[in-house]
Amino acid sequence: MKLIDPLVEFMDGGSEHQLVIKHSQDIPTKFLDSLKEARMESSRGPMGDFHRFASVPTAVVEKWKREGFDIMKESAKSIVRKLQSEDLGAFITTNRVL
Repeated sequence: MKLIDPLVEFMDGGSEHQLVIKHSQDIPTKFLDSLKEARMESSRGPMGDFHRFASVPTAVVEKWKREGFDIMKESAKSIVRKLQSEDLGAFITTNRVL
């Protein structure tokens, strides 16, 4: 399944010399359903060497980067904690404790 790339829109901010940059990304229900299924399946088998713990959309990764949270430098545990704190638990793909 392919996600739709993030969309960046430049909009008039309403006052003189003001520009608003809007970042968005469409997340299909089918994608969220597949993550939920992966989460349920995660507790059924061995973890192995590689274990997917989350699938974070590009728009979220870019937002966090602008806020100073670099997903490429953070641990799996801190990424899951951030997803949970921002009510983005639907992107977590495991029930296992990290």
